[in-house]
Amino acid sequence: MNGAEILSINVGMPKTIPYQSKDISTGLFKHPVKEPLFLSWVNFDGDGQADLVHHGGREKAVCVYPYEHYPFWEQELGQALPYGAFGENLTVRGLLETDVCIGDTFLLGEAIVQVSQPRQPCFKLSAVYGRPDMPLIVQDTGYTGFYFRVLQQGNVSASDGLIRLAPHPEAITVEYANRIMHHEKENLIGIRKILEVQELSVNWRNTFLKRLEGHETDSRERLTGNA
Repeated sequence: MNGAEILSINVGMPKTIPYQSKDISTGLFKHPVKEPLFLSWVNFDGDGQADLVHHGGREKAVCVYPYEHYPFWEQELGQALPYGAFGENLTVRGLLETDVCIGDTFLLGEAIVQVSQPRQPCFKLSAVYGRPDMPLIVQDTGYTGFYFRVLQQGNVSASDGLIRLAPHPEAITVEYANRIMHHEKENLIGIRKILEVQELSVNWRNTFLKRLEGHETDSRERLTGNA
């Protein structure tokens, strides 16, 4: 597919909520914005992340989530979900994890963006929705969404849509990267294949390199909140 419809641009600053007898800060609470926004190297104007180790920054400036997954989650959670329900900056239609590849570049309004990695779910989804198993469901279904890095800054509006400028020649889909990361952790051929994509984010590259060296890198604390 060469592009996608942007249903909503969502931004928001971190909020503090209670979780397991303590307070945590999360940037999952986003709200739709109608007016055009400036997209910088690290985020949209008015947007912020609580955990800058695992979210945000140059390689994870924009979080994207396919609207096609919303009906599944609405049934799973037993509630209607507004745009931005998964903390994504772009709620899109027509661009699934099976359609987009690491390193693909897109025109996003005046900006140019590039797929850097799948999104990795963390325990804060459980905190927001009261479902301890939610991050694992995200992993098991592959309904993760993905991140963009910004190659060119600029103003963006929802009416601009996403236009694919160049598919990456290695054609490593987000779905495939998720499968190797979460389900086929000892697939060394798959790991090496993914590592051939120079545009892969540093964090995911380091994880895969450690696995090649025989180190276990299953960060369960990110799913449970228990280090």
